[in-house]
Amino acid sequence: MPLALLLSRIRLPPAAMPSTRSASSARLVRASRADANPVVREVKRESSVSFDISKPESPSVKRKRVKRELEENGEHPVKQVVPDIEDFRYDKTKALTSSSKATPPLVKVEKKARVSAVIKVGAPENWEAVLRGIKNMRLSGQAPVDTKGCEKAGSLLPPKERRFAVLISTMMSSQTKDEVTHAAVERLSENGLLDPDAIVRTDEAMLANLIKPVGFYQRKAQFIKEASKICLERFGGDIPDSLNELLALRGVGPKMAHLVMSIAWKNTQGICVDTHVHRISNRLGWVFREGTKQKTTTPEQTRMYLEKWLPKDEWEPINPLLVGFGQTICTPLRPKCDMCGITNLCPSAFKESSSPNPKQKKTRSP
Repeated sequence: MPLALLLSRIRLPPAAMPSTRSASSARLVRASRADANPVVREVKRESSVSFDISKPESPSVKRKRVKRELEENGEHPVKQVVPDIEDFRYDKTKALTSSSKATPPLVKVEKKARVSAVIKVGAPENWEAVLRGIKNMRLSGQAPVDTKGCEKAGSLLPPKERRFAVLISTMMSSQTKDEVTHAAVERLSENGLLDPDAIVRTDEAMLANLIKPVGFYQRKAQFIKEASKICLERFGGDIPDSLNELLALRGVGPKMAHLVMSIAWKNTQGICVDTHVHRISNRLGWVFREGTKQKTTTPEQTRMYLEKWLPKDEWEPINPLLVGFGQTICTPLRPKCDMCGITNLCPSAFKESSSPNPKQKKTRSP
């Protein structure tokens, strides 16, 4: 078939050719525009790029946005392994919550305090030899405490009446010599006043006159009447049988309470430390203020330190032992070191020299 006849039979769709021409022309226009403005071409290709020059997102805002986009796409965000710097911010609420779950610090402090209270300190060097030496010097029993001490009060009375006599004698013994206290107890006994009911019914001025010249006799008469009334109302005429109840009585201190517990109730709970025990313990270097190597300043400090190292079976006899030693040899003024048998073990031996007699007149040279 001739070629001209074949071409005449082939017909193209009417819309194809114009569309082809329009598409070609559109491509030519876009190409020419792209060549003229390359920035526009780049923008068309990367439509997601933003030229916003405002303040950049903070890390927390960025995390929230990414998490939101992942949730919208149905994906679960992967947990971040390395924490962000903001995770380390101090949160007062969290801190209080976490601290409340821990063991309260007060419980630990209290536990330490209880443990430290029972810790024993080292006993002084040669203390046993010193104690044996003092006991040997006290064998004669010639000190006032041996015959007129508080433990001798009401020795011939029944147990209940004797305990009351011991309490009254101890209350009068403060800052008073044993001889003076013993004489006052004898006067009360002669007037039938070693009885709480009789004391309550006695005039306070009369009671003060009977115990005179005991130190501070007027105040002690008042305290004795108050204690007698308490013994009647709360203890059936007997005396308190506990350390705390004894200390609750006006005019009764730690030294007296420990002495009454040991003598009246045969229940030694602590060492009775009076002025003699306090003085001699410091002279022997047996006691120190806590945490120092300095002497104790009060009998109570001396008691607490002695109880840390002295065996408990020595707690009761140590008081009359050292009191008698202080009354006869280791006296407050001008101790008789030349008569003492433990000067080779005593750190204070011969250090307190005799003071000159101020009344002694100087002899004039001819």
